[in-house]
Amino acid sequence: MRPEASPGPATTGAGRRFRPSLPRPRTLRARATAAAVLTMVFALAVGGGWLYLTLRDNVLDNAADRTELAARQTVAALMTGTDKLPSDLPEPDDGVDAVLVLDAHGRALASTAPDPATRAARLADFRPARGEDSAVRELSESAAAASHRSVVAVVRAPSPQGDRYVYALTMLNAESDASHALAVTLLVGGPLVVVLTGLISWGVTGSALRPVEAIRRELAAVTADRLSRRVPAPGGKDEITRLARTVNDTLERLERSVTLQRQFVADASHELRNPIAAVRAELELALLRQDPEETVASLRQALASTVRLERIAADLLLLARLDTQQAPKAQQTTATPLVDLSLLTAEEIARRRSARVPLRLTADAPVSVRGDSGQLERLLANLLDNAQRFADSEVRVTARTDPASGTAVLEVADDGPGIPPEAAEKVFDRFARLEEDRNRDRGGTGLGLAIAREIAQAHGGTLRVAPSPRGALLVLRLPAARM
Repeated sequence: MRPEASPGPATTGAGRRFRPSLPRPRTLRARATAAAVLTMVFALAVGGGWLYLTLRDNVLDNAADRTELAARQTVAALMTGTDKLPSDLPEPDDGVDAVLVLDAHGRALASTAPDPATRAARLADFRPARGEDSAVRELSESAAAASHRSVVAVVRAPSPQGDRYVYALTMLNAESDASHALAVTLLVGGPLVVVLTGLISWGVTGSALRPVEAIRRELAAVTADRLSRRVPAPGGKDEITRLARTVNDTLERLERSVTLQRQFVADASHELRNPIAAVRAELELALLRQDPEETVASLRQALASTVRLERIAADLLLLARLDTQQAPKAQQTTATPLVDLSLLTAEEIARRRSARVPLRLTADAPVSVRGDSGQLERLLANLLDNAQRFADSEVRVTARTDPASGTAVLEVADDGPGIPPEAAEKVFDRFARLEEDRNRDRGGTGLGLAIAREIAQAHGGTLRVAPSPRGALLVLRLPAARM
């Protein structure tokens, strides 16, 4: 017969070893309470054990000193020269229970306790070591009085009749044993302290986490249609208060972002709907008209609307790409292409010689920056388009380098209606809506300046509206190229 296989570790059906684990508290409150309870248990075990052992040793040392002193006092009395010992010795003081005198053969010569022969038989083998005159030891129940521990001291007393041995015995009664009282206190009071620690920790942790739970419930109620909700912020300057404020700031930014996104989608839908409706209307008219010239005119109008639709779609696509670009680097590198801003501006102006209003350029040569030439060209085109759209008679362009700030500066000024100070930032919003004479009637898509600022920021620069006595003045600043 084959021997039976010995049982091994339990395994699952997939052959994986099964290792049972203790249940882990699922909530932070429970984990904090468990940690406090375990810490208190460890502190009581270590501290109580050390205190018990220290106190027990002190009790034993004290009892040993008292017992040996009683034995030596009896020896001093025997050394007075009296050869005959009384059968009953005086009762010892200082808590010593009994004194017994034995001869070298273990016979009891005198005793303060009853039944000296029995005690003598138990203590006869306990003598001082060779070369020593005394010894002290602790006796267990099997070697002393029943159910008690004892401390026994023995002192050698030389005499003409031979060595005599004086034994002193102190019983370590439970009533007088402080270490026993401490052990009882720890065993009874320790669990109560642990339970009290758990209750206090549970209550304190619950009180500390109550604001967190309120924040969680409020966040759970936040939806796309209820972004105006805010979490309660408790008073004070602790971590939970800072958390609540951070959450509220995040919710505020989220609400503002969603609001802008919804407005952008609504504006984009409106802007796309107009040219689409115009294309449809012109095509329907073309189908109804019998005159070929009128049909061609309708088709040309439809084509113009299609071009406008294409421009809006291209601007939206560019904005989406700019939104996904990484943040600009704080330092330029030689790997970034070098672009002459004054030359790029001159080329862009040259392409606009037949424009409605003339463009006049004043430029230092060169005004160098590092960046994407295609995006910078689009930025310049948008600025010039905006200026030409609203200028009455001319557009002035200045390109220069500002050594004090280390930036390349491009200023585009027109002599049109200008931009009100309160709208200086709004004009850079997507599909910004100002008064009609500066917006839709001029043929713009409402995205030009927004795209220009996005490109400027992507190159580590700024684009803003500067005060001007007449018309609008847009100032572009880009980091100047370091050769």
